[in-house]
Amino acid sequence: MEFKVHLSRPDISQTDIDAVVEVLKSPNLSLGPRLDEFEARFAEYVGRKRAIAVNSGTSGLYLCTQALGLEPGDEVITTPFTFIASVTTIMMAGATPVFVDIDPVSLNMDPSGIQAAITDKTKAILPVVIFGNPVGLDTVCEIASEYNLAVIEDSCEGLGSKLNDKMIGTFGTMSVFAFYPNKQMTTGEGGMIVTDDDELADLCVSLRNQGRGRGGGWLAHERLGYNYRLSDINCALGIAQLVRLEEFVEKRRQVARMYAERLAGDDRMNVPTEPAGCRMSWFVFVVRLADHYTMEQRNTLLRKMLERGIQVSNYFPPVYLQPFMVEQYGYKQGDFPLTDAVCKSTIALPFHNNLSAEEIDIVCTELQSCLDKL
Repeated sequence: MEFKVHLSRPDISQTDIDAVVEVLKSPNLSLGPRLDEFEARFAEYVGRKRAIAVNSGTSGLYLCTQALGLEPGDEVITTPFTFIASVTTIMMAGATPVFVDIDPVSLNMDPSGIQAAITDKTKAILPVVIFGNPVGLDTVCEIASEYNLAVIEDSCEGLGSKLNDKMIGTFGTMSVFAFYPNKQMTTGEGGMIVTDDDELADLCVSLRNQGRGRGGGWLAHERLGYNYRLSDINCALGIAQLVRLEEFVEKRRQVARMYAERLAGDDRMNVPTEPAGCRMSWFVFVVRLADHYTMEQRNTLLRKMLERGIQVSNYFPPVYLQPFMVEQYGYKQGDFPLTDAVCKSTIALPFHNNLSAEEIDIVCTELQSCLDKL
């Protein structure tokens, strides 16, 4: 289907293209100088001691579970309102995800429910900066510190966000970002682990590169590892994009403001705004229909918008109700009622750096027209 307005679009410049071509003309396509440069520049931007580039945010989250020694029988507290990778990477380690319902305003895991979920099997907390909103992350980390738990900060949706002037990515024991083309910046595919712990960082460097040790030979493997490397081609794009990241963050904040102004006063939906004390680096712009709308009506609205050429989506369905989760853990509708209530009402609107005022008006006009006909 061809869309009038797309859900997301990367922001690629001629400088980005030239940076990639330069690497393609060199003999160093992987494990070359662009990898080291990207990691160093990214660590400096976020404000962490170390950065380890990997081929996806999912790989980054999984390597965190491995570096922290998570194993079968361990429990990790996380949110039921997230992209699937936040949960599957816990399961890939053999550990058990333990869900805490969300705050209905921030849509992040509600810190007030964490302590009741902690058991003698709890080894870590995995908070998610949902849609780029960092609210509550500081409280999560305070609770983790009190109980001597590791924090795997899933910031895959929040690059550039700040909470009380503290950069996202600096809260967790280890933190992970992602660079898929719909994110704030892109490397095509890719991710980044950041931490201040040299031991954890060195372990991730080995794990992403087939378990090779520092200074060892190509065929010398110190441990079980994986091929989660990020090529210099991807890193070159990342370096060029990182230079413009602050510009991207401000562009996205402006798009969010235009949406909020255009939809102000329409009581048929809840329109997100930037929280107090935050600089929000918007990943997506998700409105929620008022409580009296059913999920069936929301789904009808999504279908009608798509038919009108407006690419929209339902960010997110409840992760705990995915079929394999129900089969393995026996979850059922209603186990996390706040998550259920939010999930039935969400509509992710087209959102990217260069969305124009005219396109925003088209989206909002079609959205309100579809609501008129429900």
